[in-house]
Amino acid sequence: MSSSTERMDARSWGVLLVLAGAVFLEGIDVAMLNVALPAIRADLGLSTEVLSGVVSAYVLGYGGFMLLGGRAADLLGRRRMFLTWLTVFLAFSGLGGLATEGWTLLVARFVTGVAAAFMAPAGLALLTGNFPEGPRRTKALGVYAGIAAGGFSLGLVAGGLLAALGWRWVFFAPVVLSALILAAAVPLVKDSRERQRGGFDLAGAFTITGSMLLLVYGVIRLEHPGQGLWVTVAAFAAGVALLAAFVVIERRSADPLVRLGILRSAPLVRANLGALLFLVSFAGFQFLATLYLQEVRGWSTIQTGLAMLVIGIDTVLAPTVTPWLVNRFGNARVLFAGLALAAVAYALFLPVGNDWTYAAMFPTMLLLGLSFSLAYGPLTMAATEGVDEHEHGLAGGLLYTAFQFGTALGLAAVTAVSVAALGDATGPEARLDAIRAALVVPVAAAVLAVLVTAFGLRGARRPAPETAEPAPARASA
Repeated sequence: MSSSTERMDARSWGVLLVLAGAVFLEGIDVAMLNVALPAIRADLGLSTEVLSGVVSAYVLGYGGFMLLGGRAADLLGRRRMFLTWLTVFLAFSGLGGLATEGWTLLVARFVTGVAAAFMAPAGLALLTGNFPEGPRRTKALGVYAGIAAGGFSLGLVAGGLLAALGWRWVFFAPVVLSALILAAAVPLVKDSRERQRGGFDLAGAFTITGSMLLLVYGVIRLEHPGQGLWVTVAAFAAGVALLAAFVVIERRSADPLVRLGILRSAPLVRANLGALLFLVSFAGFQFLATLYLQEVRGWSTIQTGLAMLVIGIDTVLAPTVTPWLVNRFGNARVLFAGLALAAVAYALFLPVGNDWTYAAMFPTMLLLGLSFSLAYGPLTMAATEGVDEHEHGLAGGLLYTAFQFGTALGLAAVTAVSVAALGDATGPEARLDAIRAALVVPVAAAVLAVLVTAFGLRGARRPAPETAEPAPARASA
């Protein structure tokens, strides 16, 4: 491979770090808040329902508006959407830090989720637009994925440290970080493509956003299986009905919000299914591991964060090792290996005991770090494979919708299973048994992700040997 082809100048690195910093901001924001929830409840006197709503409001905003955000980036300009919604993210993070009532926190988190829904696909589209397909894009996506995934693992530690100073710093820290990213983005980030011409499909926008909101809400309600089953069923039914209406509208629209033909791309569909299942497994495992360490073992938030810190090894490996592996073996094989490692990692944690040492847990944490290194970037690459560049915003919206649905579904599934397994029992041993039962969910989701990705191995070839001009990296996930 020609080193001149891989080399990026200072401005390219600046653009990459700005865009990666924005997606890191989203990850660290969510992870830090999860750690600070007990302190927020104690200070503001929030009920369990309101406290759960603080998390759910973000998920609703993010998952509900993601597809609209992806299309808006293509139609209204990726740079404009990125900068505008980064500013909104900054403002409402600050509002959360100033909150004195539960409703203020709910509004702040919902709008912050909406801002992330518009910002994330715009950022991914800007990244693919600024780095041409081939080794440079592979390297850029590796850095992007490593920094993005690092936000989740480092956020746990940062959240524990900031919550010790005061929970409001969990909101103010993203304000400072987003202000720095915004200041750097204005002069550095350029949109390599003109805005796509066409009208804005308002009927499609309203129906898909309503459908996503209702479906995400239904998934969130699955976390509490005994509370208002008819409301959950009604939310799913209404969401599916709006989704069906959306399909009809898009087929007839001259300027559809989502060109349905994009779903004929097998790599894109596999990438989105794999992404959804990958996040189902990780979100469910992270939640259960936190319960085990804090409620069963009595570890502090800082100790819990440090225990999972090794997962952040992907921050180093994803930008350095993964691009080389993709160029050497092809995207499909690297992604398959990453998902297989995740399945092994969760399976190793199944027999977790009340007296496990950290040495017994360490293999799972290490393998998860390696899994994220090998899977997150290739999933991002596969999501835009075979998609015209003018639709990369839409492709990014589909990918991040899959990520968000996977996160919500993973939390709901493990919560429902653990609640059912616990029943009326109490005590550490009963809680441990419930956690063991729920750990089957991450294992099953990871195995399904491996099977889905295995279909992409058929016909996937290694990248061609490179001569004067390196061949683009394969991304057949």
